[in-house]
Amino acid sequence: MALEVGSVVEGKVTGITKFGAFVELPGGKTGMVHISEVAATYVKEIRDFIQENQVVRVKILAVTPEGRINLSMKRALSPEQQQAAPEGRPAAPRRPAAPRRSSAPIDYSRGPAQPQTFEEMLSHFKQRSDDKMSDIRRNLDGKRGSSGPKRHGGSR
Repeated sequence: MALEVGSVVEGKVTGITKFGAFVELPGGKTGMVHISEVAATYVKEIRDFIQENQVVRVKILAVTPEGRINLSMKRALSPEQQQAAPEGRPAAPRRPAAPRRSSAPIDYSRGPAQPQTFEEMLSHFKQRSDDKMSDIRRNLDGKRGSSGPKRHGGSR
């Protein structure tokens, strides 16, 4: 059977490495699925998504002149399947929302961007600046540790 670029075929996973998985295709040829082509979500550990001897659907991306066959599991999925994260598998890691820096409450009653006097703006700026400086001092105090170097062993 001739392997054509763009066709979707089934194959058996014969080996898994840190960077991808090797899949035996119809006709006895072997291709490789790079880690970035395993799933539509972030893949840190390939074994979380596939196992050796598992039968998988792959799309043939390229066949090099040297005979290497580049495959993709995620491109063999339908567009709807690519959108949804597979059940029971980790989705892409998300960063937690950054905490608000200012402790001053937001006044939503004023409406959208009403002009303030210079004194109000200056007062607000000074308050935010003081809050930030106290946060910085608090963080630095925790990182400084003791006041001097510790000596180990006996005295001199």
